[in-house]
Amino acid sequence: MSARSTLSRPRQDPTAAPRATPRSNAERGRARGQGQWALGMHEPLNATERFKKDDDGLNVRRRILEIYAHTGFDRIDPTDLRGRFRWMGLYTQRRPGIDGGKTGVLEPEELEDSYFMLRIRIPGGQLSRTQVRVIAELARTYGRDLADVTDRQNIQLHWIRIEDVPAIWEKLEAVGLSTLEACGDTPRNILGCPVAGIDAEEIIDPSPHIHDIQRRFVGDPTFSNLPRKYKTSITGCGALCTVHEINDVAFVGVRGPGGQPGFDLWVGGGLSTNPMFAQRLGVFVAPDLVTDVWAGVTGIFRDYGYRRLRNRARLKFLVGDWGVEQFREVLEKEYLGFALPDGPAPVEPADGRRDHIGVHRQRDGRYYIGFAPRVGRMSGSLLAGVADIAERYGSDRIRTTVEQKMILLDIQENDVDAVVSELERLDLAVRPSVFRRHTMACTGIEFCKLAIVETKQRATDLIAELERRLPDLDVPLSINVNGCPNSCARFQLADIGLKGSLVTDKEGRQVPGFQVHLGGSLGSDPSFGRKIRGLKVAESELADYVERVVRRYLSQRHPGESFAAWVRRVEEGELQ
Repeated sequence: MSARSTLSRPRQDPTAAPRATPRSNAERGRARGQGQWALGMHEPLNATERFKKDDDGLNVRRRILEIYAHTGFDRIDPTDLRGRFRWMGLYTQRRPGIDGGKTGVLEPEELEDSYFMLRIRIPGGQLSRTQVRVIAELARTYGRDLADVTDRQNIQLHWIRIEDVPAIWEKLEAVGLSTLEACGDTPRNILGCPVAGIDAEEIIDPSPHIHDIQRRFVGDPTFSNLPRKYKTSITGCGALCTVHEINDVAFVGVRGPGGQPGFDLWVGGGLSTNPMFAQRLGVFVAPDLVTDVWAGVTGIFRDYGYRRLRNRARLKFLVGDWGVEQFREVLEKEYLGFALPDGPAPVEPADGRRDHIGVHRQRDGRYYIGFAPRVGRMSGSLLAGVADIAERYGSDRIRTTVEQKMILLDIQENDVDAVVSELERLDLAVRPSVFRRHTMACTGIEFCKLAIVETKQRATDLIAELERRLPDLDVPLSINVNGCPNSCARFQLADIGLKGSLVTDKEGRQVPGFQVHLGGSLGSDPSFGRKIRGLKVAESELADYVERVVRRYLSQRHPGESFAAWVRRVEEGELQ
């Protein structure tokens, strides 16, 4: 029997420092001078590593409560303001009126406003009706009635004053919510299937593991100083709905030896300016080992991750340099203390859809109803309306998704039509058009200091125009609108990915627009979108371009051919 097929050694603490030997250090130190702690490189090599060494980001909470909330924005230490505040889910907003041409020119203090974006951590996207009401109240009281559902299942508030943060935290924590480590070089919100535990096709419920990791390690100094942000997804549903291919670490439900439900382990995914797909380690993770294995992978990132250059500090670069065999060896020998058995790959959904929009039967005979806000843009008033509907029809479970959508659980069959009607009256589409269902947008220049163009309203207007021009489109078509190259809205994975840019219009003026990437996809044939050389589209011409390329696809496609497959097949001239 293979050593990898048995749990042959006693479990050790996966958070402990690695027991590296000189030989293994030499083998793993291909990129010496990268600030890897496991190789003895503890001297900070950039300003971010310096402030993290000087004071753990978790410690800024006390200063917010005891000092800054009383002395005001102007008295906040700059390193806390633009650094450690992120450990508490706080970013400064972009000051209104600064155009995209200034984004890469002005200093952070010139770009920022005295208000904050506040990100609420929602593990697995799981909310109670009471929690939704509290978020709605906070948005209306402190955030100008604005709330955004993100593609990582968070809800973000805007226009937050530092003076109001203690009261906001108190209200959130009273109902079991938090902003802790929603940002920063930490384990970010853990993605989970929004219909976990009720999906009729579910392989395994990830919820216990999401909550165990959250309880044991979020806010723990063990992992509060990672080389960069660290993203986790855990799903057991047949739709593979948590984009496991682009997370730093992902657990995907599979049936292992003897039909036992468990997880397939993926590591090293991420987008931004150097996109990479996660890679399978080829192991089967039994349910009782998920937290230990997560801590082991996270420990590798903490100890061996590159800390010299911020743009190479994600786990994907380490996995790319080591390869999966070496990564698995280090995980098993240095962090777990035992071998993991080999395991199968997940099965792709037959229809290729990964969302949960619409009306679906639960395993208990009740129904869940997934609905689509416009590109995640909500308000406190809308959230309160959702909570009201849930209360009227006996639901106490509301979910957010990784597609900027929401779901009501536990609806009785004879109430389904009434719930659908009430949601639709709030402009929360249960049966949305192709364009509304499959379009996402990041925060954009409205609030983000990195953005070059506006995104939320632009995407909303584009949806409306395409619904008018192409009302009978009969295939899924994703359009992801991003305000800068950092891919918060995953533009590389969309059928039509739009990356914010300044472009030259027909009159020779610089105007907001988008660089176009076409044919991105996940699943059995994953591919990052094809960057169309020289193709940039001004905002005012966006609907014309999308209509043109979609009509061309419809006229040229082979039977059953997806948009992404067509893009890969045709000459570049067809995509202009």
